[in-house]
Amino acid sequence: MHMENTWAFIFARGGSKGIPRKNLQELNGLPLIAHSIEKANQCSAIRRVILSTDCEEIAEVGKKHGAEVPFIRPKNLASDTSSEVDAWRHAIMETKTCFGEEVGTFVSLPPTSPFRSERDISNAIELYRSTESDLVVSVTDAARNPYFNMVSIDEMGLIKIAAPGPTGQRIVRRQDAPQVFDLTTVVYVASPSYVLGCDGLLDGRVRAINVPAIRALDIDTPLDLEFARFIAAKSDKK
Repeated sequence: MHMENTWAFIFARGGSKGIPRKNLQELNGLPLIAHSIEKANQCSAIRRVILSTDCEEIAEVGKKHGAEVPFIRPKNLASDTSSEVDAWRHAIMETKTCFGEEVGTFVSLPPTSPFRSERDISNAIELYRSTESDLVVSVTDAARNPYFNMVSIDEMGLIKIAAPGPTGQRIVRRQDAPQVFDLTTVVYVASPSYVLGCDGLLDGRVRAINVPAIRALDIDTPLDLEFARFIAAKSDKK
């Protein structure tokens, strides 16, 4: 069933401590949520685009830019301490209630990654469809490596390398360290039954697509937003 019944969800709560009204901040003349909505609508594999929010203003902006808003998320699922997975579960169940049908494939496109491409979304969906996966996430090459240039500080205030080499050896060249990746918020593709039943998202059969750092920018702080606007302005000039 999931081959044809793929639904994209944009989760955008109203509150944000790092950047006030973050999901409505403008980038390239569009609010952040609109970038996710437009990319989802460009993807031929996606059947419907649903916005989950607790905020009426975000809901109205989302509708204006092409998302459906069949329900409003409860406040207890939209606080700083709320679990993202719980919001996912609520959306899956509410969608079934509102539309009377099951979500075949669940896709989440966080508003904080406005530089994703339609191809990133399609690649993640294709990887999910072509493999026995519970979840497909997006990663980018990590700038730091816990086996080489990341450290922890002990109770005496002394530093040591964060992770020993896989066989206990000391790694003195970055090339010799196991390759590691940063999880990104570009795209998530999952089995709804897995989302509803898992204890932890990464506990199942999880695969990843690799996305270039420029498309993986995650807007979490005011500095991130300024950097995103700088990148967008540079791209416009080109």
